[in-house]
Amino acid sequence: MTSHFLADTAVLTRRSLRHVARSLDTILTTAVMPIGFMLLFVYVLGGAINSGTPSYVDYLLPGILIVTVASGISYTAYRLFLDLQNGIFERFQSMPVARSSVLWAHVLTSLVANSISIVAVVLVALVMGFRSAAGPAAWLAVAGLLLLFTLALTWLAVIPDGAVAFSYPLIFLPFISSAFVPTATMPTPVRIFAEHQPVTLIVDTLRALFTGQPLGSGLWGALAWCAGILVVAYAFAIVAFRRKIS
Repeated sequence: MTSHFLADTAVLTRRSLRHVARSLDTILTTAVMPIGFMLLFVYVLGGAINSGTPSYVDYLLPGILIVTVASGISYTAYRLFLDLQNGIFERFQSMPVARSSVLWAHVLTSLVANSISIVAVVLVALVMGFRSAAGPAAWLAVAGLLLLFTLALTWLAVIPDGAVAFSYPLIFLPFISSAFVPTATMPTPVRIFAEHQPVTLIVDTLRALFTGQPLGSGLWGALAWCAGILVVAYAFAIVAFRRKIS
């Protein structure tokens, strides 16, 4: 059963990755748009923003990485929506295909596509002057946290019937966080929301890892948010998927 599931997941993942590679709008959404945001904020708006750091791109990059993940995950939800609309799930029901491999294929595709987009964004940031005091362990922690965040939100995005409704608001959460400006500059109601939502905690943890600052309890809080979202989203996605194909 396990080998059957793994083989089916591998085949469906290759199918999904081919669709991504052939789709120009996917590339624009998952990589070019976040890079465009970074260029806009650094070279157009950066001079008017007091981030409290010598280089605004150093402050900005963690938030742009979150925007990159959110953009990629929104497109994952859209691809799942298209599969649902085109009747792919119904066709798979008549074939000897492991049922959960359909969702896992979308999840693995999201991890691969988002990883490529993240690497592209970091390379552009380096060209723009981003510099980090992080050592190898800190960079591995950054990669691990981003992968866990991507995995958690992808399972949220692949909940059948609720995929688009759950995922597109994720794009806007980074804009109401510490991703672009310190939360201390925000009006009180906005600041309270920004300081108590997961994106701010994750962004601040990434920023501390990049700059070699003490993490305190921030890392554990960020991991707790990601793990909590992952467990809840996975449970909801599996239950909703079984109901969808029953």
